[in-house]
Amino acid sequence: MDALPNVAAQPVAPPADPPRLLPWLSPEGKPCFLVTDDQNSHLSRLADEMEAVQLDMGAEILDHAREVLGDTMSQYSEVRYAGIRLAECLSDALRVAESRGMRLPATDIQDAEDPQDAGTSDA
Repeated sequence: MDALPNVAAQPVAPPADPPRLLPWLSPEGKPCFLVTDDQNSHLSRLADEMEAVQLDMGAEILDHAREVLGDTMSQYSEVRYAGIRLAECLSDALRVAESRGMRLPATDIQDAEDPQDAGTSDA
């Protein structure tokens, strides 16, 4: 009779990282994802840099929009332009947040959603 293989001694591959949502769209307007084991790869670093640029631009546009909206004499075209840019920046910021949220460990997400951790009770 043949011996059964020792299952406990066989290496188990760690769970693969989830695909990373990249901070840009394809030419067709579809989301782009990166699948890699190297979180420091060239493309990962490029995505990190792009996210930082997008968030910095959003902060700059927000400052400008506040100026435009604070001036009661601002022309309609300036207000409209500020609104369009704010919408673009919000879209970028939401994509960055979604991408980063997808990369959080599951335990962090569960802890954040557990109302008992926030000190709430049903009593």
